[in-house]
Amino acid sequence: MAQTYHQLRLDLATALAVFLDPEEAHAESLRWFEEGLDLSRSWMVAHGSEMVPAMVRRRVSAWVRRRRTGEPWAYILGWSLFRGHRFKVTRDTLIPRPETELLLEAALDVGRRLKVDRCVDVGTGSGILAISLALETDWRVTATDLSPGALAVARENAASLGAEATFVEGSLLDPVPEPLGLVVANLPYVDPADRPGLQRELAFEPASALFAADRGLALTEALLAQARARRAPACLLEIGAGQGGELCRRALGIGWGKAMVHQDFAGHDRLLVALG
Repeated sequence: MAQTYHQLRLDLATALAVFLDPEEAHAESLRWFEEGLDLSRSWMVAHGSEMVPAMVRRRVSAWVRRRRTGEPWAYILGWSLFRGHRFKVTRDTLIPRPETELLLEAALDVGRRLKVDRCVDVGTGSGILAISLALETDWRVTATDLSPGALAVARENAASLGAEATFVEGSLLDPVPEPLGLVVANLPYVDPADRPGLQRELAFEPASALFAADRGLALTEALLAQARARRAPACLLEIGAGQGGELCRRALGIGWGKAMVHQDFAGHDRLLVALG
C-alpha cells in the first residue's frame, strides 16, 4: 500500500499508542525515525510527502511486531545513547538509564576531589560507566562482571569508542588486585517481590542484572563490605528508591566513615556515596 513518510509516522504513533501512553507513543515514533531510519525531523519537514519504499515499510512493520511483545526499542535498534556515545546493547546487558549519568557525575567529582588515579566499575554490563570514565579521565579503569556475554559487549563498546579499560570476569571485586582506587557500581537492586508489578519491558532484560536478595540490598551491602575491607577510598553506588536510609545505616555499620544519599530529579533515592 502506497504511503508517505508523514503518514507512516502517524500510523506508527497510532500503533504504538495501543500499548503506550499517547505522548510516549509520539515521542518513540520520532525516535524510530531518527535512530532507526536515520531521518531527522528537518528531513521529515522537507520530504515527509515523499513515498516510502516497500523495504522501509517492511522494516518498520517488523519492528512494530517485536515492540508489541514488549521488547524495548533499544534491543530492537541494537544500541542506546549514553553520555552522547552509542553503546551496543544486547539481551546480555541492561539498557542504559539516564539516572546512571548522576552516578557518573558523582564519581568524577569524588574521584577528582580524592585525587584517585584508578577506578573499578563493578557489574559493568555494556560498559557505560567504565568506558565513560576512561574517556573523561586519565584514570586506570578496571571493570568486572559475572556475565561473559556482557563482558563481550563491553569490550566491543570500548574498542569502538577508543576507550582504554581492562575487563575481567568475576564476582564483585574478587578478580581485581590491589590497589582498588575509587569503586563505582550499578548493581542489581530490585526486590524480587516487586517482579510481578514491573513494566513488561523489563522481562527482556537480564534478571541477574536487576534483582538481588534481601529486598534488593544484598549485593550492594556485599560490595560495600568488600570495598571497605580492601581500603577503597570511596564507594559510589546506584540504588533503588527508598533504599537510602537502610543502606546508609549498613554502610556505617560496616565501618565507612561517612555515607550520604543523593536523590534523582524525581526526588527518589538514587545514589549512595560511602567515604572512608
